[in-house]
Amino acid sequence: MRDSNDISVLDQKQGNNEKHTLAGIRSIWQQLIHSKTGLLGAVIVCIVSLIAIAAPLLTSHDPAAVNPLNRLKPPVWLEGGTAEYWLGTDNLGRDMWSRIVYGARVSLIVGMGAVIVSGILGAILGLISGFYGKWLDAVIMRVGDAFLAIPTILFMLVVMAIVGPGLTTLIFVIGVTNWVPFTRVVRSEVLSLKERDFVFAAKSIGAKNNRLILKHILPNILSSFIVICGMNVGTTIIMEASLSFLGLGIKPPDVSWGGMLSDGRQYVATSWWVATFPGLAITFTVLGVIFLGDWLRDVLDPRTETTHK
Repeated sequence: MRDSNDISVLDQKQGNNEKHTLAGIRSIWQQLIHSKTGLLGAVIVCIVSLIAIAAPLLTSHDPAAVNPLNRLKPPVWLEGGTAEYWLGTDNLGRDMWSRIVYGARVSLIVGMGAVIVSGILGAILGLISGFYGKWLDAVIMRVGDAFLAIPTILFMLVVMAIVGPGLTTLIFVIGVTNWVPFTRVVRSEVLSLKERDFVFAAKSIGAKNNRLILKHILPNILSSFIVICGMNVGTTIIMEASLSFLGLGIKPPDVSWGGMLSDGRQYVATSWWVATFPGLAITFTVLGVIFLGDWLRDVLDPRTETTHK
């Protein structure tokens, strides 16, 4: 049995670990507070996320409910507007506020879901390419070059036209077509790390390749991986909006900001709010993600020593 000295040592180590964790969280929080763009990005992302989560509580209208009698009603502050439809209605009489709120759900789900797919695929291929090298590295990199040679939006248009629109399909298609940046970043990190002394030391005591990758290399590339994930969410949201705008993304009755833009483009001159509000939603959401991702790069990237102001 452990004596009291062993127990006290274990308690002390646990206490030190908790202190280090709290100190790290406090340091990151202080850096976020002192970063204007980082704080703005975090606020925007949090607001959009809360709106998406609490959508049923924030709306009183079905976003897909059509009411021709109320079509193209202006926002509440314009003549003819009502408090019932405070952001107005679209060409089919659907409540703009409800559609904006539920559209946030789709954008965040597609944005994060596609990044998860492309991130996992890219990380696996990058680890294999960088660690094993030789012909595996050559094959993976040439396939990546082939993907980069094809315009991404064109490739997605072809696939979506063949498979058909849908939320799951959209996440999978965007994820599969955007793995190359993740693979390149992970591969470059692995090529550097596998030449480090701690990897050679682990090899010298008989550590197998799986253990080297999972225990020694993977934890050291997580910061760079998180950064590139954050930076790609905004791009993915724009891709989803683009495909939905072209009619190959989210299918009605599901709501998409890109689909709302497509519905409102012919009413810009007479009913500007139909296209303006979803356009502003896309703009602010993507800017928030970019600002937050830029701050994450400055905080987590060990090669960056300056704090983003």
